[in-house]
Amino acid sequence: MRKEISWNSWRDYKIEPQEFPNEPTSGFVLNKKVGDYKSDWNHRQAYCRVYDSRDFEFEITIENLLYILENTSSIKGKGLEGEFVYGWDGKDLIMIPVDSPDYKEMVEINNLRHEKKKFDSKNMILGATYKTNQNYELIYLGRYYENNDDNKESKSYFFYDRDNKWSKITTIKSLTGNIIDIVDENCVDDYADLIDKLLKSSYYSTREQKYDEYKDYTLSEFKENLNKHAYSYHRYYIQVDDKYVKYHIERYRGYSYYNSDYKYNVYTLNKGHKDEIIIKDASMEQVFNKINPKYLVTYDSNKKLIKEWK
Repeated sequence: MRKEISWNSWRDYKIEPQEFPNEPTSGFVLNKKVGDYKSDWNHRQAYCRVYDSRDFEFEITIENLLYILENTSSIKGKGLEGEFVYGWDGKDLIMIPVDSPDYKEMVEINNLRHEKKKFDSKNMILGATYKTNQNYELIYLGRYYENNDDNKESKSYFFYDRDNKWSKITTIKSLTGNIIDIVDENCVDDYADLIDKLLKSSYYSTREQKYDEYKDYTLSEFKENLNKHAYSYHRYYIQVDDKYVKYHIERYRGYSYYNSDYKYNVYTLNKGHKDEIIIKDASMEQVFNKINPKYLVTYDSNKKLIKEWK
């Protein structure tokens, strides 16, 4: 239960906790209002106490009560009609009527999550509308490189979010587990306008990978780069056969804190994290001569320079 840590901080440990499946249940009875009083600075929000037929009571907000009464009825002496499940609204426990539109939507989303429909770059439709696992609807714009401070080889899937108040252009690195259904296969009427907004977005990169090139650091450039980022982790490209792979260089002080000399460890990378150490306690010159570090240079489709990733 995701609120277990929260209620464990205030529950009475003399009372043995009980577990119940969160499945549609009936027999709830409205009890009485609690709170809504004020004493100097202390003011408690009004709540409504509810009795669960499994022989315990809990409190819901007045807002939740009004929502319940919009979707079902309360019969005097018999309680609330219909079945309910529990949910959370922030820190507040809420009751969700099974007959409410929200419950039906929640069941639909859970069913889609369990279906695990497979979406990949080959079957994504430009301009179509998709549903996320958070129940948002997004319009697919395509797969492009994304601007960021760190060079990442993988592209992002770009979408347009009409409901987002601030950032309409949104990106998703992986479709698996994030996109769960297609809402409308038809291309939206304003697709051309959305692409125009994409091209003007700060998230969009014009990088054309086929024009990427790797250039050798000079020793002075290498020294300047390491000195500029003294306490950071860096990734440098090394040529292995006909491929370029990343290595991780770690800088630290020598054996004594008062020693002004720096030492370096060089690691291979595994899934973006440092892995096997290949050079240990080396000087800057030793590292440079051993790995012959390179940096990536990217260009757009017109071979115009985008960035030197030093």
